[in-house]
Amino acid sequence: MFKYFARRILISIMVLFIISIAFFFLIHLAPGDPIDAMYTNIPGMTQEQLDAKKAAIGLDKPIIVQYGIYIRNLVLRGDFGESIQFKRPVLDLIRERLWNTFALVFAAMAISMLLAVPIGVTSAVKKNSAFDYIFTSVAFVGLSIPSFFFGFLLIKLFAVDLQILPAAGVQTPGNMFTGAAMLADRLKHFVMPVSVLAFINMASYTRYVRSSISDVIKQDYIRTARSKGLVQRIVVYRHALRNGLIPIVTILGSSLATIFSGSLITENIFSWPGLGRLIYGAIMARDYFLLMGVNIFTAFLVLLGQLIADAMLVLVDPRIKYN
Repeated sequence: MFKYFARRILISIMVLFIISIAFFFLIHLAPGDPIDAMYTNIPGMTQEQLDAKKAAIGLDKPIIVQYGIYIRNLVLRGDFGESIQFKRPVLDLIRERLWNTFALVFAAMAISMLLAVPIGVTSAVKKNSAFDYIFTSVAFVGLSIPSFFFGFLLIKLFAVDLQILPAAGVQTPGNMFTGAAMLADRLKHFVMPVSVLAFINMASYTRYVRSSISDVIKQDYIRTARSKGLVQRIVVYRHALRNGLIPIVTILGSSLATIFSGSLITENIFSWPGLGRLIYGAIMARDYFLLMGVNIFTAFLVLLGQLIADAMLVLVDPRIKYN
């Protein structure tokens, strides 16, 4: 098993290297550059001044040389560069926003799985029942509805019409709350963005759970367990669910990419100060170093999630052996 994970880590490093090349060249293929975007419209700014600013951050060099300098600094010093628009180290900006995105993403994953597993299992056991039809339809709605549209619906209903939840931000501006009052205020801001991510992912997970459990309960050992007189709940949750979770755990690792991309849209709708909002601002400002840093860091998290999913498979099914 050690050799397997060592090999996977080496492959992940190679994938990160390839991703860094792809990101770097795609970002630079876009028309314009950050200096043009930030300073061109400033009155009195001459072309010589623009060229000097570009030379100061290395944009006057060939793109291959720029990439070589960037990857050298990243590998040897762990330096992601300095944000062009914020004039601060990229790593510091990521650290500031990281926990807000983590809170959003992992709360959404936890809620969606807590709802998807019992709903999916019940739909599989009661296949073609009214319960199954209702929640299958809800799952299709969740898969079909765009996250930004669902987010705006929640804002319209709860923030504008009912006025019971704040429309944006992580806390009420200018508040002097402390203790429980501060926690309650932050939870109110937390509800809608988490609900958007959780509902959309719950729809996907519910279909996976239903499909997986439907296949498992047809197996001979499940029929044998039932013929021995075991209670339905024990048969389903102790025997069927454990084997049915194997493909679901695999999907969880790869779904991190989907959740992070979904958080980009959701964070901007609700002005949530996370990595998604940081990426959007970097795209608008063409902040090369910030875009590279956030994208590489996100890719690292996705690859790490897949490694963790592989490790969790052993816990779910000890029969799995990695060679």
